[in-house]
Amino acid sequence: MNALMTRGGLFDDFFRDVAPGFYIKPLHGDALPTPAQIKVDVKESGDAYTVQAEIPGVPKEDIQVAVEGNVVSLRAEVKQQDSTSQDEKMLRSERYYGAVSRSFQLASDIDQTQAKAKYDNGVLTLTLPKKQAMSGAQRLTIE
Repeated sequence: MNALMTRGGLFDDFFRDVAPGFYIKPLHGDALPTPAQIKVDVKESGDAYTVQAEIPGVPKEDIQVAVEGNVVSLRAEVKQQDSTSQDEKMLRSERYYGAVSRSFQLASDIDQTQAKAKYDNGVLTLTLPKKQAMSGAQRLTIE
C-alpha cells in the first residue's frame, strides 16, 4: 500500500501524458523563468571576474545587480501582458508578473567602485575587479 501512495497517482500520470504542462504553464507567452534558467558563466583573470548571465526578454530597467563583498546577486522582474486595440472588445485579459533572482559567491571580494555592467541582446555582462589586498604589513599607531 505504501508503494502506491509514494508513487504518482493514476490521474497525475494520465494528465502528464494527455496535457503536459497544462496546469503549470501560462496560457500564452513563455513560462516565467526559474533561478536555474538564468544561465551564468563566470571567468577569472588575474585581477577581475567576468560574469555573463543570460536574461532574455527582460528590459534592462527591470534587471538589478547587487555586489556585497564577494557575493553577487542578480534579480530580474518578468512582465507579460496582453494588449488590445480600440476596435476590439475585451473578452479576457491576462497578466503575468514575477521575479527571479540568483546569487553566487566568488573567491575574492569585489571592488564595487570599479565594477561595470552591460546588457546587450539578452546577455548581461559584468566586469568585477578584485579588491586589491594591502601590500605588506600596516603599522598601527598605539594610543
